[in-house]
Order: sequence, then C-alpha cells, then structure tokens
Amino acid sequence: MLSANGLTTMDPSEAYYTNTSSILSGLVIRSLTQYVYDPDAQAMVLIPDLATDLGDHNKDYTEWKFTIREGVKYEDGTEVTPEDVRYGLLRSMDRAAFPTGASYSNEYFAGGAKYEGPITSGSSDFPGITVDGRDVTISMAKPFPDMPYWSAFPAISPMPEQSNKPAEYALHPLATGPYKFDEYRPGESLRLVRNDQWDAATDPGRHAYPDGYSFEFTEDSSQIDQLILSDQGDSQSTLTYDNLLTADFRAAQTDASDRLVVGGNPCTFFWWPDYRKITDVNVRKAIGLAYPYKDAWLAGGEIVGVTRVPGGSIMPPGIPGKPSYDVLGIAGENTDVQQAHTLLEEADAVGYKIEWLYATDDPNSVAVMKEVKSSLEDAGFTAAPVASTINRIPDQRSDPDFPINVRASGWCSDWPSGGSWMPPLFQTNGSNNYAQFSEQAVDDEIARIQSEVPLADQPAAWGALDQQIEEDYYPAVITGYAGVAMLHGSGINGMNNDDVLGMPTWKDMSITQ
Repeated sequence: MLSANGLTTMDPSEAYYTNTSSILSGLVIRSLTQYVYDPDAQAMVLIPDLATDLGDHNKDYTEWKFTIREGVKYEDGTEVTPEDVRYGLLRSMDRAAFPTGASYSNEYFAGGAKYEGPITSGSSDFPGITVDGRDVTISMAKPFPDMPYWSAFPAISPMPEQSNKPAEYALHPLATGPYKFDEYRPGESLRLVRNDQWDAATDPGRHAYPDGYSFEFTEDSSQIDQLILSDQGDSQSTLTYDNLLTADFRAAQTDASDRLVVGGNPCTFFWWPDYRKITDVNVRKAIGLAYPYKDAWLAGGEIVGVTRVPGGSIMPPGIPGKPSYDVLGIAGENTDVQQAHTLLEEADAVGYKIEWLYATDDPNSVAVMKEVKSSLEDAGFTAAPVASTINRIPDQRSDPDFPINVRASGWCSDWPSGGSWMPPLFQTNGSNNYAQFSEQAVDDEIARIQSEVPLADQPAAWGALDQQIEEDYYPAVITGYAGVAMLHGSGINGMNNDDVLGMPTWKDMSITQ
C-alpha cells in the first residue's frame, strides 16, 4: 500500500484519522462493534465484534451493557478479559495522555468530564463503568443512543495494563485482530504479519486472506499513480487509498476502469458565515449564491463529480435520514451572482465585506481564493481574503474572536447518524460550531431527539432538523460533498469503498497469485 500521507499516532486510544482508524480497526484491533461491507447495499453495516451483540440499553439510553465474547486473545496468547475492555474504556477518557483522540467518552460517560484517565490520574477507580462476569456496563451522563457506533472506534478496544506507557504502546499495540505489527517506522512504513492467536470463529466480520501488508508513506502522488497504473510486477498487488490526481483519473477510467474504486466519503465541506456578525439571512444566502462551486473545485484540484460532488443538505449521502432539498435552487453547483446581487440590494448590503482565510503556502488554496474573490465581487460584495499559512489556519479558524466573518471547514461523520452532525455543528457551543450558530429552538430539538425519539425514528428526525436549519436560518453554505477515487493492481480482489471512512475494505481483500 502506497500513500503520500503518513500515519499519525497508532495508539488505539488516540487514533482518530480515517487512515489510522481504518487500518487498526480493519486489520489489527477489535472493538466492541465493527463495520462490514454489504455487497448488495454497497455500504458498510454495523455488526458485533468483541461484544456478542450491539449492546443493551435502558429506556432513555443512559445505561449500556455489553457482553464480551469468550476465546479472544491478544497476539501474545493472553486472553482478553472484560476487565481489559473496562481499562480500554477508561483509557479513552485520558485527554492529557491522548489529546488528539476523540472525546465522546468524556462527554457521554457519567463522570467522564472530570475523570483524568488511568494514566494521568494513576487510578482506575471510576464508578461509571462496572464489570459483572462477562458483562461491562457503562452509565451515561446524558442519553447516548449512538453508543453502538462509538463502540466501533479503536479507542473502544481492550487494553492490557502494560498499555500504560503510551509512547511505547503506540509503536506496537497488542493485536486482537488477524494481523499484528512486525515493523513500524513512524512517518515512513508499517509492516503487518499474521497474528496466529486470532481465531476466525470468534470474529464475525474479518478475514485474513493475504499473508501480510506493507505500507509505505514516502512516495510522491504522481509516482504512486503511475506505478499502479503500469500494473507490472509487484504493482499488481499494490494499492493506494489516496485520491488519484485529476490527469491520472482520466487515464484510469480509460485503461484501468476495473481497478478503479470510486464512491462516497462521509464528509461535507462548508463556508460558515459568522452568525453573530452576518445577521441578515439574505446576506448569508447571497454568499451561497455567489460562491463559485465548480470553479473553486477545479482550482483546488478536485475531480468534479467524483472527489467533489454538489451538495444540498448538511448530511452527505450515506447518512440515514439524509433529506433532499435545495434551499437556493442552484443544485449545489450553479453560481448565480445576479440573484446574489438582488438579495444584497434588498438587504441594503451592496458592498458588504467578506473576510476569510487562505493559505499562501498552498497553491491550491491561493487558486481557490482567486476564484472566490472574483465571484464575490461580481455579486456585489467587497472581498477581503486574509493571508495565512497551512499551519496557522487551524488555530485562527478556531478562534471565535479572530477578525474574519466567514470560516471554511469540512466535517466528516464519526458514524452514520445525524447524532454525529447536528450536535457538534449546530448546538450552542458545539465542538465544531464554526458559525457560532445559536438558536434555542435548534438546541431544544437536538435534546428532544437524543432523549425522547426512539432509535429507529431518529434518522427521520435528524433529517427533518437538517432541512429546518438550512431553510429557516441558512447558517451554512454547503460547498460540496467529498468522494474517493482509489486505484489498485489487477491482483487485488475484494477492494471496495468503505463509505464510513472513505477507505479500502481491508477485511475482504485478497491477492490472486
């Protein structure tokens, strides 16, 4: 496997990027639940993993119980115990030890907001998680109907006590899946070999067809594309999870269409007008009408219709309950500067200044900025892009007091549910509420869905809220959905698109000799 992008931490408690999560969950680490690819639906579905089922909950989803399978072992032959599962859950709350890991355990587990974790605090005393025989019970601080989805993360995996040295453990986490670390050079390479302690009879989702995997992270994108396109020698058993370059995508369509994997990626890209500053909904809609969707995508190097797809709703394709609507009547891609100018005139806002960040050290960002600036000016705005750098933008964008009034970002669902979209993006003080959006009616509806709506009815409820937010308030300009265009050699079978992570379906892949 070749990629131009290296891995961040491979400690399961901190693995949060799509590539690290995908490799660990697909091949190395077993969690309470897991995803498998359904070829009929061409989509991932959630099934049990270490747990015997998807968990039992009380009426209001404030308590979850999981029964742990017997016969699962670590790579060293030690049996996985329910106490190990509990320790892994405790570890997932250690924010000081794992600062870039997902924080759902802290947010939802009863006591998680104050507990420092077993490594930082030096204590495993945490009454919110108990073990009784093979059962692990978790008390929640508030309703958490999406716990089975969070349970599929690498962070919700068993951890032995020896994992209390994170710097060492990240270099070789003990495998419970079909493959284990053989050699790992951070930023450069990872080699996986078979884990002879893995028992397929205990695992309803994984296979172990190849003898091993070799990941290399030091290759140039164009060289990767050309090597796999050649399909000679070792390249026949080589793949990449990077998106193809635009020119190489066209060649793959012509010469290697049977080796090209395209599909959805659960990500939406946004332009966020600051809700505190741009208070007129018509000005916000004028921004959406003036945005140069297709020109910006091309300037950014996207493959239009593949790696960038016209958007509409907040939630992207593949999320249950995703609604279909078109607030601006532009089909997610048709810029209308004349209508934008009309709205500005009606709002007495012609000349309104729009300030947003771009990275001077990223040629694609500069190219996109030029297209956006031109289109905004054609619509009657005063465009004032603010120069920054790739490294500085994340902190500047996250600072609510930074002197800009539009922020660009993307959001990828942590699991296929509106519960991983509406609360973080639109709840007052949500973790990724870049618009600083705050409406009591929306906060109340989020709370109602999470606490009162049956799980089976929640997709429709989240979809209705998605549409209500955009139609009533228009706090977000949807600048497109993501997609993938991955290539593999002719000797690889079973590689499809994991539409939860936008990565290969590792569990099903095999090699033709």
